[in-house]
Amino acid sequence: MSYEDKTLTCADCGAEFTFSAEDQEYYTSKGYSEPKRCPACRAAKKAQRNQNRRPRKQFTVTCSACGCETTVPFEPKGDRPVYCAECYKNMQQ
Repeated sequence: MSYEDKTLTCADCGAEFTFSAEDQEYYTSKGYSEPKRCPACRAAKKAQRNQNRRPRKQFTVTCSACGCETTVPFEPKGDRPVYCAECYKNMQQ
C-alpha cells in the first residue's frame, strides 16, 4: 500500500500537523488509528499522565551481600535477603 503525507488538525489546539507517510505505515502495522492530537499536545498529555502517577515509595535497607545502605521499591519482609543493585546484578551473572 502506498502512503502520502496528510495534513491533520489537532483536536486539542486546532493546529495543523503533518501525518507523514512513514508514520502512517507504522500506525497501520501496529493497528493504530490516525492521531487526533499534534505531537506537542500528545507530549503534553503524556507528561500530564506521568505527573498524575503516584510515586513509588522507597524503603531504605542494608544490602545482605556488601552491607551498603540502599533503597528498594518494595517493603522487605525480613524472611529473604535484600541486595543493592550492584550485588543483585553480580548475582544474576
